[in-house]
Amino acid sequence: MKRIIFITVILLVACGYITVAYFKSLNPPGRHTSQVMRNIPTDAAVVFEFPNDVSFYDIFRNNTLLAAVSGKENIDELDTLRNLLGTNADGLFSGQHVFVSVHPAQNGTNLLLTGVAPKNFKASAFNDLAKNPLLILSDNAPGKNKGWILYIKAIKKRFYIINKGKGIFSGSFSKELASQAAGFYTDKPVFAVEPAQPDNNALGSLYINYQQTNPLLASYFKNTANLPLNFYGLASTAKLSLNYKSDALMFNGTSSLTQGGRHGYLNVFINQKPADNHLKNIMPSTTAYYNSFTLSNTQQFFADLDKWQRNTGIAKKETALFTTIKNETGVNIRQAFNSFAANEFTVLTTRFQEKLGIVALKNGSKLLPHFLNISSEMSENSGRLNYDRLMYYLLGDAFGSFRKPYFMIVDNYLILAASYPELQSYYETYMNRKFLTKASEYINFDNMMSQRGNICYFVHSKNARYVFKRDMHKETYTAFNEGSPGWQNVYGASYQLTASGNSFYTNFCIGADTLRNQDNTIASN
Repeated sequence: MKRIIFITVILLVACGYITVAYFKSLNPPGRHTSQVMRNIPTDAAVVFEFPNDVSFYDIFRNNTLLAAVSGKENIDELDTLRNLLGTNADGLFSGQHVFVSVHPAQNGTNLLLTGVAPKNFKASAFNDLAKNPLLILSDNAPGKNKGWILYIKAIKKRFYIINKGKGIFSGSFSKELASQAAGFYTDKPVFAVEPAQPDNNALGSLYINYQQTNPLLASYFKNTANLPLNFYGLASTAKLSLNYKSDALMFNGTSSLTQGGRHGYLNVFINQKPADNHLKNIMPSTTAYYNSFTLSNTQQFFADLDKWQRNTGIAKKETALFTTIKNETGVNIRQAFNSFAANEFTVLTTRFQEKLGIVALKNGSKLLPHFLNISSEMSENSGRLNYDRLMYYLLGDAFGSFRKPYFMIVDNYLILAASYPELQSYYETYMNRKFLTKASEYINFDNMMSQRGNICYFVHSKNARYVFKRDMHKETYTAFNEGSPGWQNVYGASYQLTASGNSFYTNFCIGADTLRNQDNTIASN
């Protein structure tokens, strides 16, 4: 018996030694994620991590959606670079994880690639690239860092590679971004990084810094007053996992609030529970994009909103406005609105640049006289509010652009618009049931979305193009809309946040325009 125990112990020790020796010969990505993130400049809004191996590229070889979203030029450049450096066993960074970060630039964005070299990798291996007739290699020394410049003949562009030390290498087609990365390092990475090993079932990981999303979008849009997505300065970072679907890019994970970070408008929803979104059923068929908000407890929301408004210093103006309304009209509008408001509201933009607000009500007929008493009446159920920014104080930042809107109460919905013709246009849509949900393409996309949540952003690609043509920088619009593949191959995109403890469970979906892609396939046969 003692002999059996002794042999078993010896075998366990031997197995342990072999296991440790094997894994020490590798350079597992999870161990270095935090180290890589420390070397990525903090103006990055998004970082995509993926394995640099043949299997990953095989999965997406014929997937036009990735190229449509990223931009064909970016994909072509990265694909050319991949072929030069290699992904097979002889490639410089084969089998390692690559981190592609997106940084705002003038009239667009720049990409930075960062990665950890394989174990026992020697930087002198880059010198062997000089033998490749498809490129020209030269030395580069930005600051204290050793580096190289690859002039790629096929695309007539230079790629700048920086040796950051400790096995970390960064590269970019932008000389300015490469130089910025060369001198950057922080002990406190912005992105949420878990010390545990990454999810081996995920094809890739998407890291998001919410506070940098507006600067990123601003690099695409010349008109930043009407962005399709606004996180209102939410101090949070997300880590989402990519899951494969042939007709969609789907990410899910968690958005964690930054400890000690500034509280933004979306923090007001953190105490809510998942709830059904019904307002999507009355979105007009011309909707370009919408932001919808769903509550499980309206009293909790109004209490948290009031607390947040007091903390941000706007409570004095808010109280002064409600007092003025009470003195001039006798209406306690805050009490009335909070009593009759239901648990959903949304703000949307149509392809015709109409901006509408919709608020679900418990009893529209009881709220109507209160609104008519504080408005210039247009009809028996509509008018124009006489008091500036009232809706902003009642519902928060989502309604910040509605100064003195026109309104109409139909059934149990409060409809808001910047002009009376826009209000009448929606009323016609409502009465004739011309809704987005009538389209089979939307139904297919909606089936990929979470049916319960608290915050949802949705963009309808085809309808949004009319708005983007006006609001985007010309070069950006041309690259995304006229390229092939491009945004015309995308049906829509959604981003959903569901409160869960002190974080938000997050779903991000980009769906292909399957009807268009089917037509293209038929035409090519």
